[in-house]
Amino acid sequence: MTASQTAAVPLLETRNLTIKFGGITAADDVSMTIEAGRNLAIIGPNGAGKTTFLNICTGWIKPKSGQVLFEGRDITPLPPRKIVARGVARAFQIPQLFTEHTALENLLIAVSAREGLRNPLRPMHRIRQRDEMMALLEMVNCADVADRLVVELSEGQRKLIDIAVALALKPRLLLMDEPTSGVASSQKHEVMEILIAALAKARVTSVFVEHDMGIVSRHADEVAVWNTGRVQLRGTPAQILAHPDVIRDVIGEEIA
Repeated sequence: MTASQTAAVPLLETRNLTIKFGGITAADDVSMTIEAGRNLAIIGPNGAGKTTFLNICTGWIKPKSGQVLFEGRDITPLPPRKIVARGVARAFQIPQLFTEHTALENLLIAVSAREGLRNPLRPMHRIRQRDEMMALLEMVNCADVADRLVVELSEGQRKLIDIAVALALKPRLLLMDEPTSGVASSQKHEVMEILIAALAKARVTSVFVEHDMGIVSRHADEVAVWNTGRVQLRGTPAQILAHPDVIRDVIGEEIA
């Protein structure tokens, strides 16, 4: 493959993804590309297939037909852990954290998995990557709660620590399901600004499902509209959020 051909390969590409659950088509011949360095928001009504798309791309669900390619390589048959090792990480709607451990310990567990450091005789805090994990907590403005138990933290802090855990795996693409869900309205934009800045600093491309159109308008570079298992529209936030079909089917009113 030549250098020009390599440059043309999308970071992620799906080809003709199809899957049905009973009589519901969650992915209907979905083909799309995701380019590096962009933040793509996925919006759409409930049941449109948004989360199913993330699950297929990260190996949690296998499509009936179609392919998922990451950097030009087919990852469709791989299990989630091998997809993570390839460079695709996932953050769920509910943060997947060990709440009985501290924020820093959650990151140390992640880096132990990344590096294969499974030595029960070595205390986690002696792992040489400890400073690297503290830098990630600093990146998401959570260094001050490094030694606090996760169960004691706010939902916004948990979301940011969950993202730091994902970044500890050194992904090139991060797929997020409603990153501001459960966060107080007054904190949503602050949390998202910290998150987007951390992704930019780490040079990680993102795809995120979101229902808050204010978040989409301010923080997405592109928007894809899902409806009945298909990508109905795709464009800039300004183009998509002003589209009559999106206002009718997704938003219900224009964004101020």
